[in-house]
Amino acid sequence: MILGPDPNKIIPNEDIPSVCFIKNTISRPNIIVGDYTYYDDENDPTSFEEHVTHHYEFLGDKLIIGKFCAIAKGVEFIMNGANHRMNSFTTYPFNIFKNGWEKVTPTLYDLPLKGDTVVGNDVWIGQNVTILPGVNIGDGAIIGANSVVSKDVPAYHIVAGNPIKIIRKRYDDKTIKILQEVKWWDWPKEKIFDNLELLCSNNLEKLEKLK
Repeated sequence: MILGPDPNKIIPNEDIPSVCFIKNTISRPNIIVGDYTYYDDENDPTSFEEHVTHHYEFLGDKLIIGKFCAIAKGVEFIMNGANHRMNSFTTYPFNIFKNGWEKVTPTLYDLPLKGDTVVGNDVWIGQNVTILPGVNIGDGAIIGANSVVSKDVPAYHIVAGNPIKIIRKRYDDKTIKILQEVKWWDWPKEKIFDNLELLCSNNLEKLEKLK
C-alpha cells in the first residue's frame, strides 16, 4: 500500500527534479534534518549544505531542522563561525592570516557564540531568506521572502523584513495550543495518510479529537 513518498529518496518526485528531501544529502554531523523537509532549487537542490556557511565542528554549534519544512531557493544559514571577537578594540581577525598574527587567536570564550540554530516542524521559509546564528524558529512559522531572521520566531507566526518583524499570528492562541499538542508531524505515516484531508483543512474540532 502506498502511504506517501519515500522519505529516504533524494528526489521524491522525478517530475519535479528541483525538489529534494534534504536529510538524504547531508554529510556534516552538525546538521540534523527531519523527514520530508525539502529544499527547492532548479540549479541544484542537492546543494543545501553549501547554503550553511561558517559552520565549523570545533565550535560545536548545530543546525537542527524539523520535519515537513519547505525551504525555497537562495536561503542562507549563517552559523557561529562568522562571528568576530567583540570584546576588544578591534574586530579584525588577525589570527586567520598567521605569519605571527596567530599570537592573538581568540579563545571560544572571546567569541559571541549564540548556540544552535533550530527550525521547528512544518516551517515555510521563502526565497533568499538569511538566518543568523542561534535563532529559534517555532513550529508552523512562515518566513517571508528576502527576510533576515535576526531573532527568534514564535510558533505559527508570519514574519518578514530586514530585520524581521511579526506580521501576524496564523491562528488564535487556542488553535496554536492545539496544534502544538497534536504534533501531527510525529504521527506514523499511516495516520498522516489517513488524515491528509483533515490536515489540509481548518476543522479544529475534528483535529482536537486526535490529540
